[in-house]
Amino acid sequence: MSYTGRLFHWKNPYDTEGTNDLFLVAVRENCAFGYARNASYRAILDAKGFSPDDLREYEDIARLPFLPTLLFKRHELYSVPPRRMLIKATSSGTGGRFSRIGFTCGDLLNGAPMVWKVVRRRRLFSPVPCHYVVFGYRPHRDNHTAVTKTAFGATLFTPSLGRTYALEYKNGQYVPDLEGVAAAIQKYAKSRFPLRFMGFPSYTYFAMKLLDERGIHLTLPKHSKIMLGGGWKQFYREAVDKEEFYALAKKVFAVDDSDIVEFYGAVEHPILYCDCPRHHFHVPVYSRVIIRDVNTLEPLPHGQVGLVNLISPMVRATPILSVMTDDLGVLHDGRTCGCGIASPYLEIIGRVGLKDIKTCAAGAAELLANAGSVR
Repeated sequence: MSYTGRLFHWKNPYDTEGTNDLFLVAVRENCAFGYARNASYRAILDAKGFSPDDLREYEDIARLPFLPTLLFKRHELYSVPPRRMLIKATSSGTGGRFSRIGFTCGDLLNGAPMVWKVVRRRRLFSPVPCHYVVFGYRPHRDNHTAVTKTAFGATLFTPSLGRTYALEYKNGQYVPDLEGVAAAIQKYAKSRFPLRFMGFPSYTYFAMKLLDERGIHLTLPKHSKIMLGGGWKQFYREAVDKEEFYALAKKVFAVDDSDIVEFYGAVEHPILYCDCPRHHFHVPVYSRVIIRDVNTLEPLPHGQVGLVNLISPMVRATPILSVMTDDLGVLHDGRTCGCGIASPYLEIIGRVGLKDIKTCAAGAAELLANAGSVR
């Protein structure tokens, strides 16, 4: 088994301190693979004066050159032939540009034990059938977005009695159907089987507001869950804090915050971050998070706000070993959470504007152009 495979089969999904050495060699293994098989990635590392052999100590991971997620929205970078990729997934395409990330069978097999261990810890697997309302896109053959695949995957945590989607595909585009969702929720609330929501917090919130404004307050069946993922996207101006969201869920559905679960991730970093019972995103063993100064890009200590740099050796097909997001975040000492998980937890503060990250992406793109291998 590869070092990456051993990492993803580690028993405790939050034993980051106990896996530092293993994480280092898995990162070096992934870096060497991309360096040998991807001319574009090799050109970037060479231009930065970095090679896989420079990953000698755990602290060297912070020196690993990162690629901004914006770069993947402009260029397709693959380390294996397309025929070896089992699937290609895209980002949601906010702003009209999509990241296209390829995955081999081995990449996906790495993710299977991760999902099992993280989701089981939050007790989301159940043999009891559930109705599902998905506050996201109905799957369509032309829709390759990771968020759609993830939302559908979450409906497999239990046997599904049916799926109602908030975004229906009609006449070549997706249109919201909150009226249909509201009717389905009222119907499923009368069932003896649990109801689970999954999807964008924005549309979930809009549906709750719609019912509340109409004076419709329900008691969902026992063991119902509200699962959230994908962020507020283009509705960031309408975003509400967690306390307001939880209060409305309690008012409209009689659902406690203990039955609300949130996920965080990105197609360029397909690691499953699932909040703990205190709603914090603890860093799992499969990844590491570095918060970097927005001006110098140097690593910052816990408690300081900066750009979120995500590192994981999960995927070989695409060089997403270390990516710089456009998220602003803070890393906290996990022991301050109180949930019993000791690994640090990530708090997402917001996003920087495109103009603030394009310079970083442009620099990487220039390196690729000079290498003559931009696709």
